[in-house]
Amino acid sequence: MNQAFIDGQNLIYSARNDKQSWDIDLAKFRFYLLRKYNVDKAYYFIGYYEKKNSELYNTIKNANFHIIFREHATGMKSIKKGNVDTDIVFEIMRKISDREDFDKIVLVSGDGDYYKMVNYLINKNKFMRLLAPSEKRMSSLYRKLGSNRYMFLDRKEIKKKIGKNAGSA
Repeated sequence: MNQAFIDGQNLIYSARNDKQSWDIDLAKFRFYLLRKYNVDKAYYFIGYYEKKNSELYNTIKNANFHIIFREHATGMKSIKKGNVDTDIVFEIMRKISDREDFDKIVLVSGDGDYYKMVNYLINKNKFMRLLAPSEKRMSSLYRKLGSNRYMFLDRKEIKKKIGKNAGSA
């Protein structure tokens, strides 16, 4: 079985900041990952925990994602960043190093910070697909990999499957 790693902020903000803003139905998206990419475990990385976002966290959990929060020092007085890039890279590389039993990785992000890791996973035959939330916001680095390595979630036919108020997958 495959595992998916989702950069939560990249997923949500790319869709909402698109010229044709749209919302992703997380339950439909989770079903899409299972059906299309045989993803049995899906990890949703998100910024630090904030009580005011508990409804969002419940929606993510109810859609059968494992939520991974960004850790911060409890006494931190400065603005807490939600950047999860290093957390995702670490978790994927830990799974490779520990020889965890899985087939391939599906990465949900268009952020170019993952490019070196994606190349490594391709060379180890552990990479399935990059699902970029927005064609316009995907790093141009990934285009070097060939179009069979990535897919855009904002394509009309995919939006119909995973968008809110869209038909069933």
